[in-house]
Amino acid sequence: MVTMDRGDAFDPDCPTRVVLDRIGDKWTVLVIGALEPGSLRFTELRARIGGVAPKVLTQTLRAMERDGLLTRTVHAQVPPRVDYELTALGASLTAPIATLTDWAETHLPQILGSRETYDAAAEAR
Repeated sequence: MVTMDRGDAFDPDCPTRVVLDRIGDKWTVLVIGALEPGSLRFTELRARIGGVAPKVLTQTLRAMERDGLLTRTVHAQVPPRVDYELTALGASLTAPIATLTDWAETHLPQILGSRETYDAAAEAR
């Protein structure tokens, strides 16, 4: 097991940036939100998230499993069943993500208004 001191995200060579890239990815955020209530199968997860291509979801799930954010359990049955579930580490992200989601939903009208104002000014130039 690799152990490190806390990183410095402002250092371009710091591995913290890789972690921030993973947890800042929109698909990772949506997978964590979808799995918060409990495990889901791939098709259930894809339907819950909506708008994600199977290939992108597969890549996201593999990366999250590699990072220890979720577990993939294959059940020996016909047809094979695969369940995805958050680990304790992945579940620890649900509160920060909920805070960011709430912020985004609360401030969406203000952001959309700012975009309209900016775009109108840009067109006038």
